[in-house]
Parts: sequence; structure tokens; C-alpha cells
Amino acid sequence: MNVIVVGVSHKTSSVELRELLMVPESRVGEAIRRLMAHPNIHEGVFLQTCNRVEVYAVTDRVDDGVAAVREFLADAHLSLSAERLLPHLYRHAGDRAVTHLFRVASSLDSLVVGEPQILGQVKACFRDASTHNASGVILNKVFQKAISVAKRVRTETRIAENAVSVSYAAVELAQKVFGNLAGRTVMLVGAGEMAKLAARHLVGHGVRNVLLTTRDALRGQDMVDRFHGTFVPFDAFRAQLHKADIVLCSTGAPHYVIGPDEVARAVRERWNRPMFLIDVAVPRNIDPDVRRVDNAFLFDMDDLEAHVEQNREDRRMEAARAEGIVRDEVGVVLRWMQSLKATPMIVELQKYAEAVKQAELDKAFGRFERLTAEQREAMESLASGIAKKLLHGSLAALKDAVRSSSNGSVSADAAGHCYPLEAQRDATESAPVRHPADRSEPGAPPSAAAVTADRENVAE
Repeated sequence: MNVIVVGVSHKTSSVELRELLMVPESRVGEAIRRLMAHPNIHEGVFLQTCNRVEVYAVTDRVDDGVAAVREFLADAHLSLSAERLLPHLYRHAGDRAVTHLFRVASSLDSLVVGEPQILGQVKACFRDASTHNASGVILNKVFQKAISVAKRVRTETRIAENAVSVSYAAVELAQKVFGNLAGRTVMLVGAGEMAKLAARHLVGHGVRNVLLTTRDALRGQDMVDRFHGTFVPFDAFRAQLHKADIVLCSTGAPHYVIGPDEVARAVRERWNRPMFLIDVAVPRNIDPDVRRVDNAFLFDMDDLEAHVEQNREDRRMEAARAEGIVRDEVGVVLRWMQSLKATPMIVELQKYAEAVKQAELDKAFGRFERLTAEQREAMESLASGIAKKLLHGSLAALKDAVRSSSNGSVSADAAGHCYPLEAQRDATESAPVRHPADRSEPGAPPSAAAVTADRENVAE
């Protein structure tokens, strides 16, 4: 069995193409059923976000599985031809597919490295696949490990701690000045887009009061409504500067609208409590000489960009640590997948031991006509214990050999030469025996739960 991923992302396609591949939430179940209807797909998970649309699948043959997923994606929209889609698709198989998923879940492949939303989206798509019985033993293990890897990256690195957007950098710098932003007041001078974004982040971090001033009263009222703030006439805002802990300036004026004298007066009226000013306008709206005013802290776009660049460098360093975690955890999953190759042989060996045990018990029971139920149970328990102990060493050696072998099937086949399994297989097919992990009646074939238990035991 092979794990594959086929998809598009912000790195390989335009947003218009990704929109065509998106499936409405109400039709995700239908899409999953359509994917699983393909004979070359045994397990599948469908992941879609604003930046990527991907299909993870388990298939016998990589090329056939990739072709099936490509066909599935090309059918997503009537206007989307295979010729238009194929140049933008990427494909990974085996360790590269697992590595890709772990990097996606850990936000190492995101447009903004370290963003937190992707992990929730990975969880949601895995939940959808589980709900529609599309994920099985392999993808269950791989996705559960991806989620735990992402959590480990969050815990053991600082990949998400530093802002990498100018608007959010304003929040970080304000926190350095004030510590806690809860209950603070911000004054927005102008209604530029950057100011709106920064104000949204500030409010999200506890800023309670928003004062807004702009020459355009209609535009100003729209922002007042959005932030549940208070409008201040533009010709009167300087007289109210002292009410603001944070002043965020973003007007279209080609000159300074706030100077050092107004700021010095405002600081005095604040009893010298700190005042944080952010100038995101180009050309600048706040006179740089404001920096000379005691307890006034001014940052312009260059300061914000420098802060963001330092944060980007910090994230790059943390991302390198995260990549190491991903590599380690991919190795764990690959060893587990390699060990699955031993499962058929383990089942055969357990069936063989059970058949031998039962045959010998039947001979023994035939010699004793008057055994009590307790005596029969004691003999069965003794025989089971002997069989398990005799098999234990062989099974442990088989698991180790398969894990360390480049070709697990060769190791498993070699183990079969130690026991007469071929002759026994014919006998067990005509007379099924009780499986050690099965809880069904004597003589019944192993249940699906028993076989699943065997698969899980291989990983131990």
C-alpha cells in the first residue's frame, strides 16, 4: 500500500483555479463518496482551504492512484479541463507524501509560516473522512500523527509567536510599551486600510475604546459603526489627543498633521503616562521630532517593517527546528508502515499455531472420555500458553526484520520457510480455526476486529 497526495496550492496555482476546485461544505460528503468509488483508491482524505486543495489517498499502485485523483479533481467543475489543471498539480508518494502532510499541518507550507488556522482545517477534513468511512488503518495513523506533530511544533518552537504582518506588528510594539492592552484607548486619525487592520488587531487584544477622526464624515461613520467607537471632528482631534493611549495615523495628507508640540501637550495632560504613536501613512503624517518628547513612543512604516523582518528571521530559525521535528516523526510513521508488511505473515503464523494447538487438544481429548469442564478449560489454557510462548520469539524477530529491511515482504516470506504454512493453509481453508484475538465461537474465522488488532499489534 502506498500513501499519495495530489493537489494545488498558492505555490502552484492562482486563486481563480483553486476556487474552481473548491467543493461547498454541503457537498463534501458526496465528493468523498465519489473519490472512494474509484477502484484504485482504498482510503482518502479531501483537504481544502483558501490556499490549497489536496487529496491524500492510499493506493496499491502509485501511478494508478495519482491518475484516479487527477480525474477526481478535474471533474470538480464543468469548466475545468484536464489540460488546464494538470500543469498546476503536484504529486508526492511514500515518505514525501507523509512529509508534505506533516509540513502542511505544522504550517511550514503555509503562505504565512506559523499561522494557526491550518491545523484546525486539517482536523476538520480528517473528521469528514472518518465520518464517511473514507479513512482506514493507514490514513488514520498518518493523520493522527500529523496532528500530534503540529502540536509538538507549536509547543517546542516559537514559530507562531512573532508577527509577520505590518498591521499586527503594531500590536506587538504597543504591548512592549504598555504590557497589557486591556482597557486602553486608541485614536484612529484617518481611515486608511492599514489603520483598519491594525485597529482590528488592537481591539482583538483588549483595546476597549476607539476614537475616530477623518475629514470624510461618511467614511468615518462607517468605521465608527464597525468598531463601536466615537467620532471626533477632524478640526478638534488635537485637543483630545490626551485621551488616547495609542494614536494610529493614516490620512492622505501630503504633510504632517501631528507635531511635537501637540504631543508634548497631550503627554502633560496625561500626567506623563506613556503615549504610543504609529504612523502608517506614506508620506508620513507625524513629525519625526515627536520622538524627542519624553514618554512619547513613535514608530513609522520603516520601524514596523524592520520589526517584521526581524520576526521573519526569527520564524525562519524556528521553522528550521520544526523541520527537524517533522523529519524525526516521518521516520516513526515510515517504520510503522514498513512493519505492516509483516501483518499477513503474522496472521498466518497465528493461524498455524492455533491449528496445531487445536489438533493436539483434539487428540488429547480423544484419549480421555470423562473430562470435566474445568479440566478441559485447564488443558486449553495450558496449550494456548505454550503456543503463544513458542511464537513470541518468532513474531518479535519477524517484526524487527521487517522494520529494518528495505524490502519487508522478503523478510516476511523468509519467515514462512520456518513453518509448514503452505500445507497448513489448505487445511485451515477447509476447516477454519479460532483466531487468538477473536472472541467469536470456536471454529469461527477471525473477525475484522481481530485482523485489525493484529495490524495494530505490529506497530508495538
